[in-house]
Amino acid sequence: MALVFIAALLAAPVVQAQQPRPVTPRGALGADEQALVSLFEATAPSVAYITTETLQATGLFRAEVQQGAGSGFVWDGAGHIVTNNHVVEGARRVFVQLDAGQPIEATVVGASPEYDLAVVRLKRVPADLKPIPLGSSRELKIGQSVFAIGNPFGLSRTLTTGIVSALDRELPTTDFREVAGVIQTDAAINPGNSGGPLLDSAGRLIGVNSAIKSASGSSAGVGFAIPADLVNRVVPALIARGKAPLPGIGIAPIRPDIVARAGISGIVIAEVGRGTPAAEAGLRAYDARSGDLGDVIIGVNGRRVTTLSQFVSELDRAGIGQSAELTVLRGERERTVRVKVIDLRR
Repeated sequence: MALVFIAALLAAPVVQAQQPRPVTPRGALGADEQALVSLFEATAPSVAYITTETLQATGLFRAEVQQGAGSGFVWDGAGHIVTNNHVVEGARRVFVQLDAGQPIEATVVGASPEYDLAVVRLKRVPADLKPIPLGSSRELKIGQSVFAIGNPFGLSRTLTTGIVSALDRELPTTDFREVAGVIQTDAAINPGNSGGPLLDSAGRLIGVNSAIKSASGSSAGVGFAIPADLVNRVVPALIARGKAPLPGIGIAPIRPDIVARAGISGIVIAEVGRGTPAAEAGLRAYDARSGDLGDVIIGVNGRRVTTLSQFVSELDRAGIGQSAELTVLRGERERTVRVKVIDLRR
């Protein structure tokens, strides 16, 4: 039996050892691919991976340190990094990692919950900081290509691509406030992308990725970015003063929930500040004794406003130092008045 088995082995064909197949040369990348590779290589070193430490109360006299993460980008050579306010809000320590370097501790120098923007400054400033070129969101067209770089789910230096899906969206931030002129994109934006740059095909900053709209919390093709023109107004103020300008005309409005319960559409004025643009324009506040509503603001620069957040967004759109035409309703009479938009924080 053993001799038969040996004979069978000797008669079996010899199997040659397989060699790896030769690699087929790829050839040059297509022009579009090469442009995208170049855009990423030029911009990625300027994108920051931001981690935070916050204290979370766990009981009476007890707290634990919790970690947070997000994205940001280099604003200037002085070590200022721009991100979202919600990325660093409440943090006791902030760390910034650039490219493949070690995390650098940073301090928050300014934050604006109203615009969901914040600026941190590196405690140790590398010599080779490279700010991202700044573009203009005013020039954007629906359908043009956009690119997002960030750190979704802690995966650093991730590039996603898409188009401008819509313009002039509104993004709720704090109570009764919305950011106007927001960019909507289908580029994949996920948790951790917050604060990262949205770029055009020239590698210029056109927005700051801020939020997604998704029931699951993950990308569903509807992401939002704060427009670059607004960022370029707010960030210098955060660096210089630690806070952003707050546009207004010098009125104190009645709470929106009270106005809504009364079935009134518009902004009802509770008080007009002395010497303010509203006072100079002759606006009249609600009189609690007589029940006279005074002037109800129902429009700004030809745009209808029914809520306080819309009113604030329209003043922001008009811009501090500019004039705005208000449509007001006094009794049954509708009229227009012109007022100057001022910075309420000065």
